[in-house]
Amino acid sequence: MLEAVGAAGEARSRMVMLNALLRLRQVCCDLRLLPGERTFDPAEVSGKLELFSELLAEALDGGHRVLVFSQFVSLLTLLRERLESEGLGFCYLDGSTTDRAAVVQRFQSDASIPVFLISLKAGGTGLNLTGADTVIHFDPWWNPAVEDQATDRAHRIGQRQVVTSCKLIARDTVEEKILNLQARKREVIRATLGEEELATSLTWDELRELLE
Repeated sequence: MLEAVGAAGEARSRMVMLNALLRLRQVCCDLRLLPGERTFDPAEVSGKLELFSELLAEALDGGHRVLVFSQFVSLLTLLRERLESEGLGFCYLDGSTTDRAAVVQRFQSDASIPVFLISLKAGGTGLNLTGADTVIHFDPWWNPAVEDQATDRAHRIGQRQVVTSCKLIARDTVEEKILNLQARKREVIRATLGEEELATSLTWDELRELLE
């Protein structure tokens, strides 16, 4: 009985720590992702969003078409709003998209649409997106193999351009620590593609290290 209580307590503690990590990862992306009603200065909600806008403008000025991946659908919504405010055409795909093939076909066939916003989980596999030659990962996933699979959407048969891929990482934050952890746990990462499996494999010391 005592062992059962101890195991349950450890599971709850782990969930609390993982939830804290989630919030820290969201803060790195955009303060508006945090739950609750708050008022933020538009100039201070997201340094990443400003950098993204600069990178996107540079890519579009160079005649490139861009795939943008994020694990957070709420963030993709904010990116949609930014693109709409700037009058930029785009396609959008997440887990709620009912006709994925039609959305992909629209992007592939219409070169006047320069941006495709995609949920990492919904668009990481099974799509041919050779109409794009630039890939931006707005936030890091626990497992870089999943990101690689997403980037490969632009590397499919029929691609005639050199594909450029970049990942936006907030310096001196939990995102940088996740990258360092990935480097150390390369073998575990190679064995699984799921966030849940990798997260549950973290030791207490590793969890504390990410939260420090």
